[in-house]
Amino acid sequence: MLKSMTIDGREVRFQEGETILQVARDNGIYIPSLCYHRKTGPAGRCRVCLVDIEGTRGLQTSCTVSAQDGMVVRTNTAEIVEAQKAFINLLLASGCHNCLSCEANGACELQSAAYHLGLEAPAFYIDTPKEELDESGEMIRRDPNKCIYCGRCIDACNNVVVHEVLGFANRGADVKVVCDHDLPMGSSKCVQCGECSQLCPVGAIIDKKAIGRGRSWELEKINSTCPYCGVGCQVTLHVNRADNRIVKVTGREVPPNDGMLCVKGRYAYEFPSSPNRLTQPMIKKNGKHVPVSWEEALDYTADRIKTIIDRDGPDVFSAFGSGRVPNETNYAIAKFTRAVVKTNNVDHCART
Repeated sequence: MLKSMTIDGREVRFQEGETILQVARDNGIYIPSLCYHRKTGPAGRCRVCLVDIEGTRGLQTSCTVSAQDGMVVRTNTAEIVEAQKAFINLLLASGCHNCLSCEANGACELQSAAYHLGLEAPAFYIDTPKEELDESGEMIRRDPNKCIYCGRCIDACNNVVVHEVLGFANRGADVKVVCDHDLPMGSSKCVQCGECSQLCPVGAIIDKKAIGRGRSWELEKINSTCPYCGVGCQVTLHVNRADNRIVKVTGREVPPNDGMLCVKGRYAYEFPSSPNRLTQPMIKKNGKHVPVSWEEALDYTADRIKTIIDRDGPDVFSAFGSGRVPNETNYAIAKFTRAVVKTNNVDHCART
């Protein structure tokens, strides 16, 4: 049964168990937040998602407080805005957040929060020692100078994909995110699945292959299905139309994968634009493969299949479906094999 509450004078409905932040997002009400993600759950670390709850003392973090029937919440009072500005200023002042050269420019949640609050530059600066980039990972680059210690990458690594590589080390001003026992990422047990880079709200963890190949607003987002196996993970292709190439791949937060991807699905995306990709049929003639028309290729294939079946029987023939083609094509392959060739030798690459 749906319950109701009031946010900024607007009555909204929600399911029991949802937090105030979830209810606000579901109803198009923006509350700045950096540490919360639906997959990693409530955290309350960044302290940015503050709200004023009628009858409650002090401001509360909306990502950790459950919505209650009849609750009255305000998200934009002067007290809230000043507190949010203070926290965002602290984050901007520590570390290196140069938006102009950052790969996350245009897709950075810290940048969005600062814009929402009207912060054009930090009100002060904190002199923090600069740390070296971790370029040791084959697919991922870590920049500790951009890290805001929201913990999303840690929660994703430990609780979502359960690789248990990332964690916090030290305390206070010395806190940092480390791989295993403070090893370079390339020397740790990280499998480079990229879940941390997808959930990082800033530019602290990014895909190396996408660096310098297009900013967020320059890339066309195309929803598709991963072609590599039968699971059918849903993906978004980020395409630079200037050279018509895929720049990066991210997982869509829908079934069956809920945003997660394997290494191959996330990073092996160059094949559509490979110069070695076949663009037309080829037949081997006199020891060399030569381009031919589709008509010649189909006639040749049909003749060869008929000749082999007539000579050796239908069970010498087998067909393999592929995760790279739609279900309808795989159905046609199976139907052709059973109804035309008269054999049940049908298999699929996803079974191996």
